[in-house]
Amino acid sequence: MEAFLYDKLEDKKVKCKLCNHRCVISNGKRGICSVRENENGILRTLVYGRVIARNIDPIEKKPLFHFYPGSRSYSIATVGCNLRCRFCQNSDISQMPTDHKGKIAGDSFMPENIVNSAINANCKSISYTYTEPTIYFEFAFDTAKIAHEKNIQNVFVTNGYMTPETLHMISPYLDAANVDLKGYSEDFYKKFCGASLEPVKDNLKLMKSLGIFVEITTLLIPGLNDNEIELEKLALFIAESLGVDTPWHISRFHPTYKLTDRGVTPLKSLMAAYEIGVRSGLKYVYTGNAAGEKTENTFCPKCAKLLIERWGVYLRDNRLKKAACPDCSTIIEGRGL
Repeated sequence: MEAFLYDKLEDKKVKCKLCNHRCVISNGKRGICSVRENENGILRTLVYGRVIARNIDPIEKKPLFHFYPGSRSYSIATVGCNLRCRFCQNSDISQMPTDHKGKIAGDSFMPENIVNSAINANCKSISYTYTEPTIYFEFAFDTAKIAHEKNIQNVFVTNGYMTPETLHMISPYLDAANVDLKGYSEDFYKKFCGASLEPVKDNLKLMKSLGIFVEITTLLIPGLNDNEIELEKLALFIAESLGVDTPWHISRFHPTYKLTDRGVTPLKSLMAAYEIGVRSGLKYVYTGNAAGEKTENTFCPKCAKLLIERWGVYLRDNRLKKAACPDCSTIIEGRGL
C-alpha cells in the first residue's frame, strides 16, 4: 500500500514525513523504521494489516490510570520501530525488521476485523501499542477512523517521535496517548534511543493543545536517567508545560535486549523519583512494575483519601462518584472516570 505523508524528490528518492527522522530514502531502500520502502519513487508501507500481536488488556497496562479505569482495551501491533532503544522491552517484535534482515512477520487483519474484534470482546478502546504506532500509521489511522464511528476510543502508546503533520492528521480520531518521556537529556536520547529529546517535548505540548488526553511514562534506568537534577527538570517540564494534572508513571527497569549491564531499579530510586514528582506539584504520580506499592493507587489531591486502588495493572476498587472524590467533592482529572 502507498504510504501517507511523504514527498517525491529527484532521482526517484522520497522524503518520509511520518516521524522526526524525516528519512530521505533512495529507490529500493527502506527508512530507519525498516517497514517503509521506496519502490521506484513511491513510498510503500510493508506492515499494513500485518498484525504481529493482538491481546485484550486492562487499560491500566498501557499504562493509562485516568482514562476509563477498569475498562478493557483491544491491543494491536505490527513489527518495527523508528527508535533503537537499547532497553526495549518488546525488541523481539519492535526490532525484528532491523535485527533480522528486513523480516516482516504478522497475520492478516484489516481495520474492520480489528474494530469488530474489539466490539465482540466488549472493549472500550483500541490501543496501538507494544511497538511504535507511528510506523504503522496508515493501518492505525484507518482502524481509528472506523473505531471512532463505532464509539470505540483510540489510544496510542508511543515514543512521541512522530511529526506534527502526523499528529494533526490523527488527532480527530485519537482520544488518548501514553507517551514515553524516556529521560531528560539530549545525550541519553541520542546514545540509548537513537533519537532526540526536543521533538518529544514539542509533541507532548501539541497533543495537549489538540485535546488528546495524555499520560507520561518514564522507565527509570539505574545510572542512566535517574539523576535527581534531571528528574527535577523532567517533572517541572510536565508541571509547567503540560499541567500539574498530567499523570506521570515512573516505571521499574529490568535488564533486557542490549542493556543488561545493570540491575533492576531499586525501589528506593522509584520512591525518590515519586517524591520529586510530588514536590514539583504534580497531582498524580505513580510507580510501575512494582506491584503492591501504595504509589500505584490514586489519591485525592486535596484530602488525600484513597480513590482508586490497584494491584499492578488490575483495578481493585474505584470510589469515584461522577469523576469526583466522594469525601470532599474534588474533581479528578481524566476521561471516563
